[in-house]
Amino acid sequence: MGDKTEAPSSRKLEEARSRGQVAKSQDLAGAIELVGALVVFVVFGALMSRSLLAILRRVFEDGYGVSGVQGLGTLLTAVAVDAAWAVLPALGLLAGVCILAHFVQVGPLLTGHPLIPKLSKINPVAGAQRLFDRRNAVKTLTQIVKIALVAAVGWVFLASRADVVTALPRLGLWGALSELGGMALELALWLLAILLVLGIADWAFQKWQHTQDLKMTKEEVKDERRSMEGDPEVKGRRLRLARQIAMQRVGMAVPEADVVVTNPTHFSVAIKYDPETMKAPKVVAKGADFLALRIRQVAAANRVPMVERPPLARALFAGVEVGEEISPEFYQAVAEILAFVYRLDREAAA
Repeated sequence: MGDKTEAPSSRKLEEARSRGQVAKSQDLAGAIELVGALVVFVVFGALMSRSLLAILRRVFEDGYGVSGVQGLGTLLTAVAVDAAWAVLPALGLLAGVCILAHFVQVGPLLTGHPLIPKLSKINPVAGAQRLFDRRNAVKTLTQIVKIALVAAVGWVFLASRADVVTALPRLGLWGALSELGGMALELALWLLAILLVLGIADWAFQKWQHTQDLKMTKEEVKDERRSMEGDPEVKGRRLRLARQIAMQRVGMAVPEADVVVTNPTHFSVAIKYDPETMKAPKVVAKGADFLALRIRQVAAANRVPMVERPPLARALFAGVEVGEEISPEFYQAVAEILAFVYRLDREAAA
């Protein structure tokens, strides 16, 4: 099959994306979700706590005005509704953060391809091979390193706060809880910063690995180019055939023309006018560069007059197709040329 040395084409990347095969880091997504959870807790934590405590207080004080076993269902429903109103804003934000954590990595993508059942996924032999392949070994080692790093940071942080921890019993209940809360928040910020850095590094690695997995061989690149652009040999034959047809058309049409308007070298346009059958002069042949030279050669061989009008030649070449009558904006210029040619013909006949 050859070595896969070529970068993946945009077509292959798009096909992989349509199958749900994209570069995505679960570590980065998890870190973003944890940051979002911490922010939501800091912003909404006190409000949710007060709301839930108020619900509990009302349950124990008046039971929501419900009495007896018959009203237990009503009580549970009322408590569930109030609790939902208390936590739903925070949960909604957390859901948005989870979606954002994946969206920033892969962008808008909706595909059901990964949900299609594959027999290879339940093959025990293939599953055992995946457990011990190099990629999973590297992934396992990376996870161990991450856990060790997080544990080391936590240990260093707690060791640096050892004097505060030993003084907690002398602070009283609320003072100790306040101090512990502050320490927990600071430790969480340090750990989340590390997880974010590790997540960004893992995302960069996943993008590199994704590109490596989709690399193509030189033969695959050639095959894809052929499928998109067509076989070069077939295209060459088509071009040669089209050139031959154009040459034949020039050889038949130019001798019947009344005049050839030239650029003088880059464009040539052959014009014919028959008042009895045409409403306006018609372009019977046109060409650029080599084909323009061929038109001039055929015109010279058949004594067809040639007139140099560079602006008109360019305009006719760009604005009128072969077999079409010229448009009204060219009437005056073409009429002057035809009158000049007809006058020369009359003088030559006299």
